Amino acid sequence: MSNAIENPVNASLLSDLDRQHVFHPFTALGSHERDGAPIVMTHAEGVMMHDSQGRDYIDAMAGLWCVNVGYGREEIANAMRDQAMELSYCHAFSSMASDKPAILAGRLIEMAPVPMSKVFFGNSGSDANDTQAKLVWYYNNVRGKPAKKKIIARQRGYHGVTVMSAGMTGLPGLHAGFDLPLSFIKHTMAPHRLWEGHGLSDAEFVAKLVDDLEQLIAREGADTIGAMIMEPVMGAGGVIVPPQGYYEAIQSVLDRHDILLIADEVICGFGRLGSMFGCQAMGMKPDLITVAKGLTSAYFPLSACMVSDKVWQVLVAGGDRFGAFGHGYTYSSHPVGAAAALASLDLLEKENLVEQAGRRGEHLHRRLQAAFADHPLVGEIRGFGLIGAIELVADRDAPKAFDPALKVAPRIVSAARDRGIISRALPASDSLAFSPPFVITEAQIDRVVEGVREAVDEVAAELKASGDWSG
Repeated sequence: MSNAIENPVNASLLSDLDRQHVFHPFTALGSHERDGAPIVMTHAEGVMMHDSQGRDYIDAMAGLWCVNVGYGREEIANAMRDQAMELSYCHAFSSMASDKPAILAGRLIEMAPVPMSKVFFGNSGSDANDTQAKLVWYYNNVRGKPAKKKIIARQRGYHGVTVMSAGMTGLPGLHAGFDLPLSFIKHTMAPHRLWEGHGLSDAEFVAKLVDDLEQLIAREGADTIGAMIMEPVMGAGGVIVPPQGYYEAIQSVLDRHDILLIADEVICGFGRLGSMFGCQAMGMKPDLITVAKGLTSAYFPLSACMVSDKVWQVLVAGGDRFGAFGHGYTYSSHPVGAAAALASLDLLEKENLVEQAGRRGEHLHRRLQAAFADHPLVGEIRGFGLIGAIELVADRDAPKAFDPALKVAPRIVSAARDRGIISRALPASDSLAFSPPFVITEAQIDRVVEGVREAVDEVAAELKASGDWSG
């Protein structure tokens, strides 16, 4: 890692400008404004990021789970530039159209993990999941079932931050102070073995999870529930991989009660699990699919709702009753975003990056097991494909969480960053996540795991010294 300060005056100025004027998401606002010292990134390539003080980092999180093909890809930058020069914008209202979104929609339908009919474009995973909820409501109104409006999500699930999607998110930190979730959103148990299924077999754990869902449906009434939303592998809630047989069992419950399934593929979609979609890896059969992040590898804000023919035909019939479909965004079907997506998908295919993500994921999980399986601070190692996590516990034998005030995971993230590694502390648990770009090398994965192991050891020593952990 380079410690050279290329331009300390500019670096300091940038940090001050950010602290004084930028309203940061998911940040302690008061402390940031008073004495925050933000790291200002200035450029990146591949998996490497560089800050305004000349320091280098391996981005082991691909930004926020999203820069799948890596930074600095000229193919995507050139596609965006060319499109901006050719047609920088065209709206999609009232049957207006442009070429790139039409081509992209056709490509997405062709590659969908289960048969889909239409694609609705938005700007982010949050607004896409918001759209999905509105589609569920519209669908059931047209069907003459106006009471079927509740949405079931899972505790620890992450689905966005709009009023609707933040409510569907099962993380208390996204609800605090915002009067969320709204009353028609309900949460069932997360398939988190460490805390919900410790000591149970897969079959026993699945039975417990299904029973929790069945009880929720019985309490609320199946005739009031429109859909359930699930990530194939839960991301921000802890990188939680469900037990074998879970999705088949849940699907049976939903089918029996006429409840739609929304697959939130925002993180898993486009190769993260070693297959093009998480639904393929997990055996899900959704009625609606949400994609974003990896769709453009985060080079441009773009999301998509993929709609099955079962739902689409009902939406079309709704026109007779409600008139023109009254939903959409200024930037729906943005041609520059579509061009970026097409270029990103081309790279996935031409460079076999989905298969590479699977291979790199196998290496990541071998290294995590070797580094942390016997570590007294680590209670569980999780993951699937090129996504993983370790969860830190005060007691491994009878799992016990640390006092949140100790901020164990954030301290480890900070110590890892000092070693040139960008990881992420996940909310609602002391978990550290790994979700690097698909172009990461095995040697870089080794460096990530080594750096995080050093950081874990450093914080473990601090906890022992302070008497906050006996080891």
